[in-house]
Amino acid sequence: MRSRVVLFEQIRRDSRIEGLSVRALAKRHHVHRRTVRQALASATPPPPARRVWKRTKITPFAAAIDDMLRADLTAPRKQRHTVVRILDRLVDEHGATDLTYGTVRAYVAQRRPEINAEAGRPVAEVFIAQTHQPGAEAEVDFAELWVDLPAGRTKCYLFTLRLCFSGRAVHRVFATQSQEAFLEGHIDAFTELGGIPVKHIKYDNLKSAVTTVLFGNNRRRTENDRWVLFRSHYQFDSFYCMPGVDGAHEKGGVEGEGGRFRRNHLVPVPKVASLAELNVRLAKADRADDHRRISGQVRTVGDMFAIEQQMLHPLPVEVFEPGLTMNPRVDRHARIMVRNVQYSVPARFINRRVRVILRSNEVIVFDGRTQLVRHERSSRKGSQVLVLDHYLEVLRFKPGALPGATALVPARANGSFTTVHEAFWAAARKAHGDAAGTRELIEVLLLHRHMTHADVVAGLQAALTVGASNADVVAVEARKHQTAAGGAGQRHHPVDQNAGVEQRVVSLTERRLADPAAVIAGLPTDSRPLPSVAEYDELLIRRRITPTETTTTIDVAAQKGNVS
Repeated sequence: MRSRVVLFEQIRRDSRIEGLSVRALAKRHHVHRRTVRQALASATPPPPARRVWKRTKITPFAAAIDDMLRADLTAPRKQRHTVVRILDRLVDEHGATDLTYGTVRAYVAQRRPEINAEAGRPVAEVFIAQTHQPGAEAEVDFAELWVDLPAGRTKCYLFTLRLCFSGRAVHRVFATQSQEAFLEGHIDAFTELGGIPVKHIKYDNLKSAVTTVLFGNNRRRTENDRWVLFRSHYQFDSFYCMPGVDGAHEKGGVEGEGGRFRRNHLVPVPKVASLAELNVRLAKADRADDHRRISGQVRTVGDMFAIEQQMLHPLPVEVFEPGLTMNPRVDRHARIMVRNVQYSVPARFINRRVRVILRSNEVIVFDGRTQLVRHERSSRKGSQVLVLDHYLEVLRFKPGALPGATALVPARANGSFTTVHEAFWAAARKAHGDAAGTRELIEVLLLHRHMTHADVVAGLQAALTVGASNADVVAVEARKHQTAAGGAGQRHHPVDQNAGVEQRVVSLTERRLADPAAVIAGLPTDSRPLPSVAEYDELLIRRRITPTETTTTIDVAAQKGNVS
């Protein structure tokens, strides 16, 4: 389809070269004679005529629609008329059953800007381009993100701190938007950038920093005390944008940065074992983005950041602790309650208070200055994070509680309680009974406290290979695996490397078992009688003897010449 500029040019050319009349030109180009006269008068086509609403079906209802649009000038933003609502009111209140949605939509699209202009409101919002000084300003925001963790697809949050001058940004993923994550994201960003903006950092009205937005002045805030302490420690100021969508443009750089980074580095949905692993990947992606060039900039982000980094305020010597400190009491199930989630601690601390540092992705428990345990933080309210090792001392006395222990479920799920443990447990219960066999397993589990998981599993495999179901055998085999020079999973271990002698652990107790199925493979059944000490009774010197026995003994001795 020809544009009007091309059409006018062809009409003017045919008139100039061939001298055709207006009628002939209109017939050749299939247009109205009015169009031909316009083309001959000027090479520039006239603007399209503005649509004028004539006497149509909507004309009787135009005043009612205008009244609704004028009422929207003082109505709340989320309670203004939509086209659908206007049409419904026209049908209900004015009987406009012949009107269509398209007709009403076209009229509203034309009249709403006109009514806004009549009321003195700007038809379109105007934005002013800004120039930022090096090292002066930064912007912070959170963006939603989905991550495939071992527990399934989980909703997380992408923390972004972006320098305004260079566009250099630091991204970190957290399970929540809590204050711990907010502060920890700042610390990671300051450390990565090597400094702090000297003027201010721009924020939304996040609950992590702002307690109350004061009315009457959209820039005044009541700030959280811990946030004020953090700002004082790192010596920077905060700038809060206007509430709602009205202030989104005031930190437009970070608003677009979160989406850009997510599209370029987090698609498809990342699949990782933990958020710590994902944050390592994000740090590499941040450094890779130093080679990109922002629209309108001659230099790359990395080149601009090299200039800006020298202008940043230096970091303080001491690192701020971003975690929240608590002092919960350990209940009788050896658990503490932290943010509606229960975490286990060693059972010996029952009914005692411990010190907890709650961070964005972990929970650290202390007894005084001694660290007891470090849990991965759970974001599911009402959940339990239990460690089987914390209950082993109790299970020694209550072995029957182990099969149904709740702590055994996550141990099996995370792989710390393997199929090898299950096989040893079954063999031990068969050989020693349920209670004694379970105690043998508990002794094996206690080995994990001072030996690596691989060494203990290798010891279990070696013990099962020789048919042993004693914890002592597992300990010896695990120690040999730990000190062996040949690697993991060896059945034979060198005793004397110079002599080239190899030895295999053999359980003498199981070798004497009466059950043929429990006898070690490859060894014959020991049918010898048990040893007796009856003959050693002859060596006792203080025996009570009868007179007849005494006379007989003396006569025998006299015959041998032993008595004078």
